[in-house]
Amino acid sequence: MGNEAENISQKILDTYKEKTPGSMAHQELAGRYLPGGDTRSATYFSPYPVYMERGRGCYLYDADGNQYLDMLGNYTSLIHGHAQPAIVEAIREQADNGTVFGAVGAIQYRHAEHLCNRIPSMDMIRYCNSGTEATLFVIRAARAFTGRDGIIKIDGGYHGGHDLAEVNNVPDIATDGPPRASVHAGVPASVLQDVQVVPFNELTAVATILEKDADRIAAIILEPVLGAGGVILPQDGYLAGLRELADRFKILLIFDEVITLRLSTGGMQKLTGVMPDLTSLGKIIGGGLPAGAFGGRADIMAIFDPAHPRAITHSGTFNAANMVMAAGLCALTALDQPAIDRINSLGERLKKGFHNAFQETGVRGLVSGIGSLNQVHWCDDPPQNARDAARALAGAGELPGLLHLELMNRGIYSAKRGMFVISTPMTGEEIDKTVAAFAGTLARLKPYIADRYPQLVV
Repeated sequence: MGNEAENISQKILDTYKEKTPGSMAHQELAGRYLPGGDTRSATYFSPYPVYMERGRGCYLYDADGNQYLDMLGNYTSLIHGHAQPAIVEAIREQADNGTVFGAVGAIQYRHAEHLCNRIPSMDMIRYCNSGTEATLFVIRAARAFTGRDGIIKIDGGYHGGHDLAEVNNVPDIATDGPPRASVHAGVPASVLQDVQVVPFNELTAVATILEKDADRIAAIILEPVLGAGGVILPQDGYLAGLRELADRFKILLIFDEVITLRLSTGGMQKLTGVMPDLTSLGKIIGGGLPAGAFGGRADIMAIFDPAHPRAITHSGTFNAANMVMAAGLCALTALDQPAIDRINSLGERLKKGFHNAFQETGVRGLVSGIGSLNQVHWCDDPPQNARDAARALAGAGELPGLLHLELMNRGIYSAKRGMFVISTPMTGEEIDKTVAAFAGTLARLKPYIADRYPQLVV
C-alpha cells in the first residue's frame, strides 16, 4: 500500500480511538465476562464497538459524551427513535400496574386487532419474543398444516438464529451455479435434508424444485425485500410469480416482514398486492421492546387453538407481555400513513444524495433500497440477489469498515455493512447532515481506494 493510503487508514483508526477511550475501557472489562466483549454479533466491529449510554430522538450518546446521528435504529426496530415520549409514558403506565402477569389481558387482543386490521393477509395472530421465534413458529405452523417437512428458503435470506434459519443465511459466493445449501458450526447437517435453497429473484429455480418435490414441500419463506442480504428489491412480477407457483403446487407462501412492515401500513404485501398465507413480524411491533409475532389465514392459525384436535403447543414466559403490548400498540398507532410517507420520502432523499456523492467523487458505488431502508454497495450494477451483494462487499475488502469508522468519527452511526435506516424524529436536516458526512468520507478515502481498490475508481 502507498504511504498516503496507509496514512489515511491509520489516521481514521487513530481518530476513532482518540474519541472513544471510554468505550475501549468498557470493552476491556466486558471481555472478562462476555466472549469478545459482546453478546450480539451484529454490534461488534473492529477495533472495538462503541458503548452507547443514552438515546434521545434520533441521536445517541456514547460513554465519552460523543453525539451520533442514529442511522441504524437498532437494525430498523426503533422507527420512532429513542425515548419517544408517548411510548415512554405507555411503558411507565403499564409498568406501574405490572409488566407481565402469566395470564391473558385485554391489551393483547387490542394489539392483535390493530395488526390484523393493518396487514391485509392477517386473519389471526400469535405472539412470541423475537423475529427468530416468529420464523421458527411460522415454519412449524406451515409444516403442521400441510403435513410436510420441506422448506424452500432464499440464499442469503435472514430469518433469525434457529437451525433452519441458519441455512445459507450468509450467501454461497464460492460457486457460480445454483447455491449450495450449508450451515454454520453447531447446526446439525441433518437440517439440510428438509431445506432447499434458491437465489432471490429467480422464479425458475423455485419452479424446478416444485416440479420435482412439491409433495415434500410445506412452504417457501422469504423476505419480500432482502434485509441483511443487501436491502434488495424484488423484480417486477417476482412476488406475484411466487404466489402463482405456491397456488399451483399447493404449498404455502410465507413473507418474513420483520423488517419490511415499516414500508407501508401493511408492509410489502400491501404495497405489492401479493398476499402470503403466513407472515412473521418483529422489530417495530414492540415499540422498542423485544417482540415477535406470526399470523395469517384463519384456517392455518386455527391449529394453535387449544380446542383444535391437532393443536400445536405454543407458549413462552414473556409472550405478549403486557408492557411490550402497550409500547407496541402506542408505536404502531403513531406510525400512520403520513408518518410512513414522510420517512420514505426522507429515505429517497438520502439515496439520491449518496448517489450524487459517488458520482461527484468518482468512486464506483450505488445505493439499493426502498423508502426508509437503504444499503450502500461497492459496484456499478444493482445486485439482484444476496450473492451479488456479498461478492461486491468482499471485493471492497477493508473499505466498508473504514467508511463505517470514518462516518462515526463524523458523528454518523450506521450498520457496519452499509445499511442506513430512517426514523420518524428525523428531518431533512439530518438527511443532509448524513449525505455531507458520506460525501466527505468518500472524498477522504479516494486516495486509499485508488491505491487499494483501483477497480472502484471511475
